Amino acid sequence: MLINSINMKPKVIVLTGNGINGEREMAQAFIQAGADTEMVHINDLAQGHKKLDDYQILAFPGGFAYGDDLGAGIAMANRLRNNIWEQLMTFTQKDKLVMGICNGFQMMVNLGILPGFEGEMGMRKVALRPNASNRYQCRWVNVKSVSTKCVFTKNIGVLPLSVGHGEGNFFAEETVLDHLAQNDQIALQYCNEAGAPADGLFPLNPNGAARDIAGICDSSGRIFGLMPHPDRFLTAYNQANWTLLKEKAKRAGKEFSDKSVAQVIYENGVGYFG
Repeated sequence: MLINSINMKPKVIVLTGNGINGEREMAQAFIQAGADTEMVHINDLAQGHKKLDDYQILAFPGGFAYGDDLGAGIAMANRLRNNIWEQLMTFTQKDKLVMGICNGFQMMVNLGILPGFEGEMGMRKVALRPNASNRYQCRWVNVKSVSTKCVFTKNIGVLPLSVGHGEGNFFAEETVLDHLAQNDQIALQYCNEAGAPADGLFPLNPNGAARDIAGICDSSGRIFGLMPHPDRFLTAYNQANWTLLKEKAKRAGKEFSDKSVAQVIYENGVGYFG
């Protein structure tokens, strides 16, 4: 999709409010990618002060919406369904993009906009259950892109990202998992540094996710959710081993770049609009 004016940047709406706490990082990532980005409280959408249709990309950040008191992402998903469902459905049916990270991914799953099989938008087919360790996991992991369909994960090999969640264990019936694989909707999988499958082994797979699934997209490739946090990797200095990487670059006679390798996810989204 192309924006009509060559000087116009795609507009991103980053949802905030009621316990969401990753909105600033998400907004900054899209700003760095060249988008016109605005953080909007859920109340402004529910009360009609803002409209989804005025934006090209909708972003659901991570956090703990409503304290996850009813389960991860459930209360906010209900709020969205009860207040802006028609707006949301109209938005997803147009040539626009949606991205959700961690708690945002959980909201999307509970709303049924993921996996979003053809003709089944709004039907809940998958779940993000408590981690197999029964503990909150906060660590760096590696993921790899396995989809040619997902807009956000193009040109990604192995990518280091951090996780921070208690309910990231991706679950679905085998028939649904098969459908995801056959329809190229498994966007990211946990792996080792070389890209070999995690095979469910902890801590390579930090939560026990079925088939090492770290993120999925809908059948169009325009709607994407993932558990790891590219929003917490805004610069190379956010990476746990940046000092080692800088020293290696120095010894190789190369200049150390402060750009995050995770920025490509947001650049792919912004670049979709030309």
